[in-house]
Amino acid sequence: MSDHVYKKVEIVGSSRNGIEDAIDNALRECARSVQHMEWFEVIDTRGHIVDGKVAHYQVTLKVGFRVETA
Repeated sequence: MSDHVYKKVEIVGSSRNGIEDAIDNALRECARSVQHMEWFEVIDTRGHIVDGKVAHYQVTLKVGFRVETA
């Protein structure tokens, strides 16, 4: 087993349906351009309120991915 090097990027996902959907949306889109994703950390959770109800969820994530070696 060889040692690995990792890097993190910060992304924000959103959803009208909930926090888990916001996370899934963010990771799905991130996977389109970032290879070897290994983990994520939820950094911040917030929402948008309309007429006293949650209208939108936003979740800030740090995504860790393995740096590819030659």
